[in-house]
Amino acid sequence: MHKRILYAGPLAAALLAAGCQTTKSTTTAKQPVIETLGTYEVPAGEFAYVYRKNNSSAPEFGTKPSVAEYLDLYTNFKLKVLDAEKRGLDTTQAFQRELEGYKQQLAQPYLTEKSVTDQLVREAYDRMSKEVSASHILLRLAPDAAPQDTLAAYNKIMALRQRVTGGEDFNKVAAETSEDPSARDNGGKLGYFTAMQMVYPFESAAYRTKVGEVSQPVRTRFGYHIIKVNDVRTAQGEIKVAHLMIRATPGMPKADSVTAKKKVDEIYSRLQRKEEWEKLVAQFSEDAGSAANGGELPPFGTGRMIPAFEESAFKLQKAGDLSTPVQTPYGWHIIKLIEKQPVPKFEDMEASLKGKVSKDSRSELNRTAFLKRIRTENQFAENKASKEYVFTKADTALVNGRFKYTAPPAVAKASKTVGDNSPLFTIKGKPYLVKDFLLYAQQNQKAKAGAAPRYSMQQLYAQYVDQTLTDYEKANLENKYEDYRMLVKEYRDGILLFQLMDEKVWSKAIEDTTGLQKFFAENQSKYQWEPRVQGTVISAATPQLLSQAQTQLKAGRYEVKRVNPQTVTFLTGKTNVIHGAWAGLDRLASRLQTDTTLTLTITGRTKRGEAAALASRRAASIKTYLSTKGVPARRITTTTTKAAADGTALLALTSTSTTALEESLNEQNPLAVQVLQRSFPKGDNKVVDELSDKGPGTYTVTKDGRYYAVTINQVLPAGPKTLAEARGQATSDYQNYLEKQWITQLRDQYPVKLNQSEVDKLVTK
Repeated sequence: MHKRILYAGPLAAALLAAGCQTTKSTTTAKQPVIETLGTYEVPAGEFAYVYRKNNSSAPEFGTKPSVAEYLDLYTNFKLKVLDAEKRGLDTTQAFQRELEGYKQQLAQPYLTEKSVTDQLVREAYDRMSKEVSASHILLRLAPDAAPQDTLAAYNKIMALRQRVTGGEDFNKVAAETSEDPSARDNGGKLGYFTAMQMVYPFESAAYRTKVGEVSQPVRTRFGYHIIKVNDVRTAQGEIKVAHLMIRATPGMPKADSVTAKKKVDEIYSRLQRKEEWEKLVAQFSEDAGSAANGGELPPFGTGRMIPAFEESAFKLQKAGDLSTPVQTPYGWHIIKLIEKQPVPKFEDMEASLKGKVSKDSRSELNRTAFLKRIRTENQFAENKASKEYVFTKADTALVNGRFKYTAPPAVAKASKTVGDNSPLFTIKGKPYLVKDFLLYAQQNQKAKAGAAPRYSMQQLYAQYVDQTLTDYEKANLENKYEDYRMLVKEYRDGILLFQLMDEKVWSKAIEDTTGLQKFFAENQSKYQWEPRVQGTVISAATPQLLSQAQTQLKAGRYEVKRVNPQTVTFLTGKTNVIHGAWAGLDRLASRLQTDTTLTLTITGRTKRGEAAALASRRAASIKTYLSTKGVPARRITTTTTKAAADGTALLALTSTSTTALEESLNEQNPLAVQVLQRSFPKGDNKVVDELSDKGPGTYTVTKDGRYYAVTINQVLPAGPKTLAEARGQATSDYQNYLEKQWITQLRDQYPVKLNQSEVDKLVTK
């Protein structure tokens, strides 16, 4: 059994001590100690928690070797944390900011009601098996509307409900009265939708209302709704399609609209004659976002697309089926079915649904349940007299957003009279004063024209109570939940160790070149080549491509097709390039500086009527400009063409890298050709292994459907690697060496003394 402490990043995600106790925690005489490091005592309970968390599922858990090995690794970890604290790394502002950020993230799961979340997730999934078609009437109302406004809106929506349940046509009433702007055109019809597509109260009312019936008024953040359910059907799942679109907007001239229809009909006829879909999409589709990808669109489900498009798409049955042209406000579409995807299993959707629920309006149910629980657990108690006192402070200044408050000085003795220094409420006996809330009200007030001052103050009070309870709960999470406390400590120590490991091990191994060379020389026997072959392997999909690659490889320089810019245009009769061309030349210069395998050929050209000598001067001017940008002149060749052309200079790049050769030959198929030029140790390449006994030469073979040309330049015997050849492995080994040295120093600095009786308590097998 082997374990290592891995440091994968700032989070120290793979820390062995997942949930370890910070070394600055104090221990009491009553707490048993499993070991001391110098004078620092490691609580036995701390190690037992970490050991169980990281090893409980291992077959050897509880055995003496398992406990001893893990304690040894844990001791090394704690020694490093001690060293980091001694250096003061835990006192820097950067450390404190990073840790606080992680604490906020880690706290979130503890500030919800897991049981409520689980219920909401399951409910959402169950609802996804059905799709509801509904119409609605909306009367707008602000979420924080005054009680009298809320009552007026409720009475009005109830009157509308009585009209439609009394026989009036729902859609007609919606078109006349609904404050949803779209209702004038669609009569309040929303089409089909499923879970997570509407705000939660609306969704719940729709799913609970029977087909043909009208719901009771339902309040959402938009206002009051009544909902009529028109139909319920089994969920269609998601669908993936491609489309070809001819743009035709509602306001375009009639002649253009007719032309668009003729065009889409002609394309549809060509598709019916089995012309290639991808070709026609690339040529004619006017949806620029999808045309380059065969018209493919991201998968979508009910309620995600324009209804006409969605309806036509879901009618397609088999992959490859095409719709007749369908019109939407964007134009005419021909839709091709790629695949249908049923609603996934609950296990496959659970994680994503939890994320959606946390951001969805249904999360308010979770927060309400959470606040209710912590009110009880944290013994929240109001002072009714103080509460009434703060409400009397509300005036018209508050509803106008100009409420001001100056807190009085604290009083030495508690007064029997309710005042600004009186407790407004207590949490676990801790008082929160009237003046603190009034300052909060000043800082968080919002103008609400027409609102009642007392009602505005009541809303601010409710917000203050919720926020104060949440802040109190956050501040006490470490005392309340052992898992949270230990996880915070894991992150804390992980951040510390990342900084110190980088300084003492990772960066040092890279930057200490002298130390690395010395370590490499002392351990040369570990860095040895097996017998190997030096040569070239060309692998190709066809014999023709293999032959082409061999021919081009002999030339030693390969055309680079992706050149930016490909041409440079000059002013007529001048060697001055046109405005805007310099940026392209600057990018080219940067590329030439970065990639030393590249060389550039500049071919100067002239227009008819220009002097022939102008071509060479133009080429020379570009070379001069690139040279001033740091490109060596030896890597730039200039030439001219006698033929009259367009007054530009052609730019062509070549490279000595076989990557350029591969790119050139792999334009149509990225796997058509592969070229490898290096040494091949035994076992590195099957084809080379089979030919290594033949000695130097070029051999062509076919293997597993591929065509190979193997050139063996020489067969190299076993021998030592250079540091350059073994740098990766040597650097890793040197890091391990530095870490072991550091641990040895720490064990000398902080002598380790075990309490064997506490260690033995963990041995259960």
